[in-house]
Amino acid sequence: MISNLPPQVRQYLLVTGNYWAFTLTDGALRMLVVLYFHDLGYSPLQIAMLFLFYELFGVITNLVGGWLGARLGLNRTMNIGLALQVVALGMLLVPTAALTVPWVMAAQALSGIAKDLNKMSAKSAIKLLVPGQAQGALYKWVALLTGSKNALKGVGFFVGGALLTLFGFKGAVLLTAIALAFVWLLSVALLKKDLGRAKAKSRFRDIFSKSRAVNVLAAARLFLFASRDVWFVVALPVFLASQFDWNHWQVGGFLALWIIGYGIVQSVAPQITGNNSGKLPDGRTAFHWATALALIPALIAICLHGGIHPAVSLLGGLLLFGAVFAINSSLHSYLIVSYAREDGVSMDVGFYYMANALGRLLGTLLSGLVYQLAGLQACLWISSGFLLLAAAISALLPKHHADTGGI
Repeated sequence: MISNLPPQVRQYLLVTGNYWAFTLTDGALRMLVVLYFHDLGYSPLQIAMLFLFYELFGVITNLVGGWLGARLGLNRTMNIGLALQVVALGMLLVPTAALTVPWVMAAQALSGIAKDLNKMSAKSAIKLLVPGQAQGALYKWVALLTGSKNALKGVGFFVGGALLTLFGFKGAVLLTAIALAFVWLLSVALLKKDLGRAKAKSRFRDIFSKSRAVNVLAAARLFLFASRDVWFVVALPVFLASQFDWNHWQVGGFLALWIIGYGIVQSVAPQITGNNSGKLPDGRTAFHWATALALIPALIAICLHGGIHPAVSLLGGLLLFGAVFAINSSLHSYLIVSYAREDGVSMDVGFYYMANALGRLLGTLLSGLVYQLAGLQACLWISSGFLLLAAAISALLPKHHADTGGI
């Protein structure tokens, strides 16, 4: 029983379960919106614009949310995020005629605020539940949280496509909203009340990090996630539906497989990068893995241009990209939690995830625009360029050695 577990483990499980539930519904919502509005005849750029406020408000939320987390406590910011997502889902239950672009953009804006409040709270909470000297354990816990979350996001993509096929748009959204409202009630009742509240009064001007390591990592994170979303958010699902003639189940299923595999690799990233031998990642590790990742989209684009087994080259190449990207992402997730100050951890984590959201915003806009103007190959070349920038920036991160003690 969860009540018999040590308090820190119990809180970790509550935070992780909360994050899992939110992520499952967020992935489903993303797939519902992309496929439903593609069916209605929206262009790739128009679909990308539906997510403009989702990503834009994610940037703002991570800046302000870190400050709120330090002032109010991470339990409150996490629960506010859950409640806002339920409201955002409810906004999509209006009559079809009212589902205009501005209305959907507003619902997505609320969803973007909710998602980043929830993520910032979950990632910050882990720093507080692991002793500062146990860096090896911190890496494992962060990797497990991040990897399991992304695996469930992949399940959410599949669930979204399946629910759309089985129940239609309104029925799928309603079922998702009811499930998340139940999780919110449990979270309000069980999550520790003062988790993450800073001892010193947090000033609003402190939302911008003063740590060089955090700032450099945030810049690398921006280009890392822009490199993924420039082909993933709009270009790939529309390409699969229009060029390969895939239905909702097939598109949702492949994207789900991609994210699930990505999440599994994230969970075991500490073993891949040598954590079991007492070797913790640093700036040199991040540089090497970003450089390796930059080669993959370029090779896929070359194969597509040469007509070399297009389906195998694209789908197989993107699965390989997902595995290597997962290691990069897991490294970054550990490094930010390691670099962040302990008192007011949400401030540094919030700033870092602001850069993450800015990268997603850039990638999302380019995904629709570049695909519409130049096709999927152009999106892949831009992805490779962004990754080279991420690698160059990662070379500036500190090289350090830390204790790998466990808990």
